[in-house]
Amino acid sequence: MTYAIHERDGLPVEFQTLLADYPREAWPDHPNFAQSIQHWMGAHQMFKRLGAILTKETQMFLDRNRSVDEFGGRIGFYGNQLVNNLHGHHHWEDHEYFPELSAADNRFDVGLDMLETDHTEMDKILDDFTNVGNRTLKLSQLDPALAYEEAGKLLTTTQAIETFLARHLADEEDLVVPILLHHKMRG
Repeated sequence: MTYAIHERDGLPVEFQTLLADYPREAWPDHPNFAQSIQHWMGAHQMFKRLGAILTKETQMFLDRNRSVDEFGGRIGFYGNQLVNNLHGHHHWEDHEYFPELSAADNRFDVGLDMLETDHTEMDKILDDFTNVGNRTLKLSQLDPALAYEEAGKLLTTTQAIETFLARHLADEEDLVVPILLHHKMRG
């Protein structure tokens, strides 16, 4: 399984207009860095942690350091948390948050569109994770040897999730937080 994850080396320059005035290292001390922004960024940290847990649990299963039952329980719980919460988060961003940002500063609409495209691509990876994860769990009960083979595919998918989230969430924060600080939003 391969994924066409667009490799961006950070936020494209054309979307960094406000980032130059509001660099990441200065955000926590900025008077407009509201608690709502911190919570939004906290959700991003949670998604990255969940992605890392899924990769670790899958690798532990492949290394035979996690029993079938332990693996099934953990991958089901953490996978469900990631998929459901990330879908809800992206839906809210696409339908409420990004339109609010666009209304405040439409210079960045193309950047917001780029982030929405990322969300669509992430949905495909999450669907693959769900399908391969469910297949791995079913096989773990029917044919453990095949389950390990399928878990190798699952590992590729969880690693893709981690890679994608690291890039996407950094780009998203680098675009969105300066808009929020500049326009004194969410305070």
